Amino acid sequence: MQKLSEIQRGLQEGAYHQELSRVYGAGAPNAAGRLMALLRGFCDFYGADGDTPVCLFSTPGRTEIGGNHTDHQQGRGLAASVDLDTIACVTPTGDNRIRIQSEGHKLCQMDLENLAPVAGELGHSPSLVRGIAAKITEMGYTVGGFDAYTTTRVLRGSGLSSSATFEVLTATIINHLFCGDALTPMELAQVAQYAENAYFGKPSGLMDPVACATGGVIAIDFPDRNQPRVRRVDFDLMAAGYALCIVDSGVSHAGLHTEYAAIPQEMGAVAACFGRKLLSEVNPAAFFANIASVRETCGDRAVLRAIHFYSDDASVEAELEAVGRGDMEEFLRRVNRSGRSSWMYLQNISTYRDPKNQGLGVLLAMADHLLDGRGAFRVHGGGFAGTIQAFVPLTMLEDFITGMEAVSGPGSCHVLSFRSAGTCPLIF
Repeated sequence: MQKLSEIQRGLQEGAYHQELSRVYGAGAPNAAGRLMALLRGFCDFYGADGDTPVCLFSTPGRTEIGGNHTDHQQGRGLAASVDLDTIACVTPTGDNRIRIQSEGHKLCQMDLENLAPVAGELGHSPSLVRGIAAKITEMGYTVGGFDAYTTTRVLRGSGLSSSATFEVLTATIINHLFCGDALTPMELAQVAQYAENAYFGKPSGLMDPVACATGGVIAIDFPDRNQPRVRRVDFDLMAAGYALCIVDSGVSHAGLHTEYAAIPQEMGAVAACFGRKLLSEVNPAAFFANIASVRETCGDRAVLRAIHFYSDDASVEAELEAVGRGDMEEFLRRVNRSGRSSWMYLQNISTYRDPKNQGLGVLLAMADHLLDGRGAFRVHGGGFAGTIQAFVPLTMLEDFITGMEAVSGPGSCHVLSFRSAGTCPLIF
């Protein structure tokens, strides 16, 4: 841990170029400027001075490449961390209180004397921090208090996992300060998922926090939720002649817990027809042979969502095989197939509460029009709001951005890169 003033001086003099280049690559100089602003924000909010000992942390957002709503059924997924991250300046306080001030948001604080779920925190950030502290304490570590100040470039409510980024970042801070960095990326992800499921009240899967924690492009297989199989994938999208674009609809995911919860609930109901808890435990042939009876028991939407699961789960392996042999045409075909399945079967493009507002559908239709049979496009992340994803030929990128932003607004189309580094202490 270093004095705040020492880190400020080091950033100004370029002393941390190696550390920052490992995480940000050519973007290291810009990252240094962001970290300087982070330190100023920390001082302004907490009244800290140059002698305050601090650590700096970074956790990336993530993009889901393949497998839409497959992880909570212990299926397969393909994901990558991206070059948008949340950064934190942290100091231990020696007391039993955790305070996290995220720029532009209400102070998140909780007392470590009570690690049980608090009903009034359901759906709010303090529940995540409490759940993370509780789980790590249960693992045998003594968690202490700290003050943190964070800023983020991960678009909130966009499907880039701003929530998983916050959770994994919090777990990483505790891991560094109180666990001697003993927890693995997978353990950090599992801690984050536990907090979101048991304390926040959202039945999310494990793919998002695993991608944020691990870094790079990864394939994830969840036959055992306690020990999922994760492997790195060599995927240079730019070298293949494509850019990854995330287009923001401007509508946040906030307030959509009911819609998200319905998907695993309905898939679970279908599995229950076969005496199982998860669709991954049900033979697809048995499901398709008994659709008539499942319709009667669970209803048609549940059946369609199960069809999506089996289709998208299989597509992940097909995408991996295509990437492995450098077959971009097949990879893009599979991405488009996944997008159609999400729209038609999973039905996570709109809540249909207000038929006049179907922003994701409009963006998908516009991407289809602009790409005109080239590249690929699909809903991104949980759906219902947020963003779409497009793989755009570099030769079409400028026109694609112009065309999409004519519909969704200036600055809504983001060109992202994959980031190789997962969550980490940056300067400590």
